[in-house]
Amino acid sequence: MLTGWRYRIVSVLGVVGLTIAAVFATNHPFAQHVFTTYVPLFDRLEVTVLTGSSFYWAVALTVLAVTACLLPLYRPRPRRLLDTVTMAQKRVLVAGLGLAALGYFKWSHRLPRATLVMIVGLLAILLPAWFVWIRRRPAASDGRTLFVGDDLAQIERIAPAVNAPVLGYLCPSSVGYHGFDEDDIDGHGPQATTGNVRADGGVAVERRQTGGPEPRPSPDSTLDEPRALAGLTRLGGLSRLEDVLVERDIDTVVLAFREADRAEFFGALDACHEHGVNAKVHREYADSVLVSPGDVGELVDVDLEPWDPLDHLFKRVFDVLFATVGLLVFAPVMLLIAAAIKYDSPGPVFYSQDRTAGLGETFSVYKFRSMVPEGEDATPTDDETNDRITRVGRVLRKTHLDELPQLWSIFVGDMSVVGPRAVWTEEEELLERDAPAWRKRWFVKPGLTGLAQINDANSTDPNAKLRYDLEYIRRQSFWVDVKIVVRQVWNVLADVWKMVRG
Repeated sequence: MLTGWRYRIVSVLGVVGLTIAAVFATNHPFAQHVFTTYVPLFDRLEVTVLTGSSFYWAVALTVLAVTACLLPLYRPRPRRLLDTVTMAQKRVLVAGLGLAALGYFKWSHRLPRATLVMIVGLLAILLPAWFVWIRRRPAASDGRTLFVGDDLAQIERIAPAVNAPVLGYLCPSSVGYHGFDEDDIDGHGPQATTGNVRADGGVAVERRQTGGPEPRPSPDSTLDEPRALAGLTRLGGLSRLEDVLVERDIDTVVLAFREADRAEFFGALDACHEHGVNAKVHREYADSVLVSPGDVGELVDVDLEPWDPLDHLFKRVFDVLFATVGLLVFAPVMLLIAAAIKYDSPGPVFYSQDRTAGLGETFSVYKFRSMVPEGEDATPTDDETNDRITRVGRVLRKTHLDELPQLWSIFVGDMSVVGPRAVWTEEEELLERDAPAWRKRWFVKPGLTGLAQINDANSTDPNAKLRYDLEYIRRQSFWVDVKIVVRQVWNVLADVWKMVRG
């Protein structure tokens, strides 16, 4: 793949060449005839073939407008495939609107309408494909690679397994060299190795992993850096990850954390996902939730987007349609619920709370208030023993109508219809104590309902809930979502029927 100035030069030349080709192709008499004959709305236009100076003006203005509008794409930086395609198409559309404005106000040469529309349509296909193609990686290479983690010994051991240029590594400034025992590859067994760490004041000290004397100054340590790895350059701490991904145009990040469920681990995965960078982990640190099926070798890929592209499209379309229909159909019901809440008890109609989203991010979720506002507690409690629930709130909870405002979160993309239930950020800490693997739920977008909900598993039994959520993550597909939604609707209707019968 191309990087640096080679990428800039090739990308600009490609844009210029494809734009000139598009003008030539759309100005051809055959293309003009087909477009003005068979395309609706344009079938009433006359064939207009530019010649002489008019044609050269059209080429020059189109090249200038398109090349200028695509300026941000000439900089080599990691982007997701969909982001590259979307950005290129938006920029082509802006260039087309600019050319149309110039012609409309007669500030310069005016392109025929049919020619302009054909140019924009053709470039909206060709230019995104061009930028994707020049950013492709060789099939047998991971591209420009960066190590990220807090286990220097793990980095040192797996570095030879990387089949690509390694630009360096990121690790906390306070991390030392942890002994890497062959029989204890995950770093959790008993060790008695020593390492250098930097104290708060910047003085390196030596400590023992399994106890021993108090830390003491180490004459062999440096003042500013942790132990350096042979042949690798430390590029900073974990907080510089996003900057380094962009500045160094990274293609692959290899994660080397001693515990693969810490917030730093998910933060690194989130940064990789946002920038379209591949993430790999050591096989011994991998989990069936993380790893792509059928992956072999010492380093394995992390499924940052486990959905099949077509399933992913169907899921998002389904989410938008479900939320739109729900908001329209239940709008009168929500007005009645709001009035009932205000009449029943003092306080706001809606209740907002910060919930954990995919890869550890947070978002605000809204529900109809079903409890008195005072005395909120993060400890999960059954509804039968919760004395803070109001009279209207009990009805809302039994019929699940308190969840209706979450349709808006689904509509804007913070949530999905199906997925692990979003948990209050303060409740997460309590649930992790009972279910240490709780954070594995972060690998997918939270949902309004899920496999745990239709099997009546809730936060009062975190291990059962986690088991169902992880099962969903492994099995997730569009058709699994459809089955879960059908069962959830049936359960809601059954609950409503029970309440009506008393």
